Amino acid sequence: MRAGREAAGRDETARKLVHLGSGGLAFLLRFLTPWEAAGCAAGALAFNLFALPRVGGARLFRPEERRASWRSGIVLYPLSVLLLIVLFRDRLEVAAAGWGIMAAGDAAAGAAGRRFGRLPLPWNRSKTVLGSLAFAASAALAAWALLTWMGRGPAAAALLALPTALFAAFVESLPWRLDDNLTVPLLSALFLRGLLEIDPARLAASRSDLLARFLAGIVLNAALALLSRRLRLVDGSGAVAGMVVGTLTLAFGGPAAFAVLMSFFVLGSAATRAGLRRKERQGVAQEKRGARSARHALANCGVAVYLALLVAGTATPGMFALAFVCAYATAAFDTVSSEVGQAYGGRPILITTLRPVPPGTNGAISWMGTGAGALAALVVGGLAAATGLLPPDLLGVVVIAAFIGSTADSLLGATLEAKGLMDNDAVNFSNTLAGALAGLGLAELMAMAV
Repeated sequence: MRAGREAAGRDETARKLVHLGSGGLAFLLRFLTPWEAAGCAAGALAFNLFALPRVGGARLFRPEERRASWRSGIVLYPLSVLLLIVLFRDRLEVAAAGWGIMAAGDAAAGAAGRRFGRLPLPWNRSKTVLGSLAFAASAALAAWALLTWMGRGPAAAALLALPTALFAAFVESLPWRLDDNLTVPLLSALFLRGLLEIDPARLAASRSDLLARFLAGIVLNAALALLSRRLRLVDGSGAVAGMVVGTLTLAFGGPAAFAVLMSFFVLGSAATRAGLRRKERQGVAQEKRGARSARHALANCGVAVYLALLVAGTATPGMFALAFVCAYATAAFDTVSSEVGQAYGGRPILITTLRPVPPGTNGAISWMGTGAGALAALVVGGLAAATGLLPPDLLGVVVIAAFIGSTADSLLGATLEAKGLMDNDAVNFSNTLAGALAGLGLAELMAMAV
């Protein structure tokens, strides 16, 4: 038994060393065109999938991965690199940083967590505080080195690398069941790509307004958090997270963005309470009678908070304001459609098969729920237009983007969540991201058509 554990430990160490060593290849991106780099990544993907197990590399696959090698980190690693290069081909420094964060952060977290990790994270007992700190430190160093190597000044690279590494460490710590080789590099690269759009001079010029809104946000959101807690709309962690989300939204996005946030919260809370007894009898009601926790706040609002920062700090605030509204419209569409559909939608159908399924089934949809969700998205978009955050002619884009994001939620629920590869919070985070990106894509198509 002991010999088996020692062998497994040596194999895991070998995996981490290969993982870390392969990250050094990111420095070669400076000398390659995007398509040359993509070709190399595709070749590595094919080799790891088809040839590596047959030429002595089988020990790099964990026992459960040998039956389905396509789900192994050994295969998903080069797939991630390929996606990074293709998606960020216009900014290969972003692809390089995402690659370096994945390689260095994962190896450091694994080593520190196994050897010294004793204190687990509150939101994920399988991860340790020391492991996450080691991930953040190593990822920041790797990202800084690669950004500097790719042409950024040392100071600018540090300002970009540190928040990106902290974000990546947070993503890595979440109790998602998707492989970290996909989620961490892709989401951290997307985060970094947004940071590149921030104009420090713009933030400096609005410093006094930001500070005033921040202080006002603390007072206002503290009162709202206490009220929501008293009404049992949130639990203790949800009250704290809601205060943070609301304060940052008001500070960066202004009163109009805060109104959009509140519209989602009110619509979602009302829909959760609607038909509550019926949902409780069916066994599909939210836990704690619908009181939302910090996990719900982060899953539904995390994307939008980041977009509010980009609204405040970039030279194209309108583009990110649209994405912000689409993210909350998607969250409202998804929450309202799910809650109303479970209470009043009758027998729903599964989105992937169109066959009837019991209410509460992951990926189930109903006409009643879909209609209610579309109306909720229209309310969120209409409020954004009425407050001047969004041009009225983009209202249709918001509703369509919300429908796309909510449909993505149903598809992920019926597939990855049903198979245990994602939890509900990961699905909710993904659908708000999908809705925001869909809104930007639809707006681009409209601009091209004019």
